[in-house]
Amino acid sequence: MTASSKSTLRIGTRGSTLALTQTGMVADDLADATGVTTELVTITTDGDRSNEPLSRAGGTGLFTGALRDALLAGECDVIVHSLKDLPTAPHDQLVVAAMPAREDPRDALCARDGLTLETLPAGARVGTGSPRRMAQLRAQRPDLDVVDIRGNVETRLGRVTEGDLDAVVLAAAGLKRIGRTDVVTEYLDIDSWPTAPGQGALAIEVRRGEERLVRALDHAETRTTVEAERHVLALLEAGCSAPVGAHAVVDAGLLLLSASVYSLDGATILTSSHGAVWPDDGDPARDVAEAVARELIDAGAAGLTGARP
Repeated sequence: MTASSKSTLRIGTRGSTLALTQTGMVADDLADATGVTTELVTITTDGDRSNEPLSRAGGTGLFTGALRDALLAGECDVIVHSLKDLPTAPHDQLVVAAMPAREDPRDALCARDGLTLETLPAGARVGTGSPRRMAQLRAQRPDLDVVDIRGNVETRLGRVTEGDLDAVVLAAAGLKRIGRTDVVTEYLDIDSWPTAPGQGALAIEVRRGEERLVRALDHAETRTTVEAERHVLALLEAGCSAPVGAHAVVDAGLLLLSASVYSLDGATILTSSHGAVWPDDGDPARDVAEAVARELIDAGAAGLTGARP
């Protein structure tokens, strides 16, 4: 029996509060759009088992491999990822068949006493598990004590509440989805603080040939912008935990992409921005990404990400 003929569509997800919330939203939207009955299947990933810092654990596939294995094994029919966790290389048996409309792509500072990035005192302890965020913090506030942390959203916020940390940096999209925007003391401006390629977007993955199961949820503008961001990451040959920030928007018939590459100490920042007409019969997402990536590589990004010159 094929997945499309089953009475219930099984949707694989990680077991964190955020993952379950995101997948529940997808399940509800699928039910509304197609009338299908859904069931969530919780899967534990390597990223959930490990407490090792992302910079050492190897971010690529850390939160996605077990989900993909379950999909290939027939344990579920659909899987839902935070797109920024998904490797950029295409999978030979799976395809991202839908990307729903993107949530807020910004990072958010969650600090004690209502503090902002500017008003945090010198020596304040700020936690993040992202090498990109670490580099950005060091670039803007080299006087801060940047602490490498792991754990789910509530665990990280708890370290601020308990006084172990003065602040943490989290994705605004996740906080909005779980109803915790009350903890945000500052939304970091996307132009000066670009976030992970694909941040705020979800990826709904299926086995090749079964795209019809979820295609109704695909949002064309979201797909174009995040594909441009992720193409840059792929062309720089940088993993999803690399110190690369990118942001693309569609505005007045143009696809505009800007990307920045950081040294881990924050001392070096390379930035490039380009635009292309959208929609277009060609591949504007790839075209604009190639222009940005080439400029970054020519400027020396290879020394920061391992990209080939």
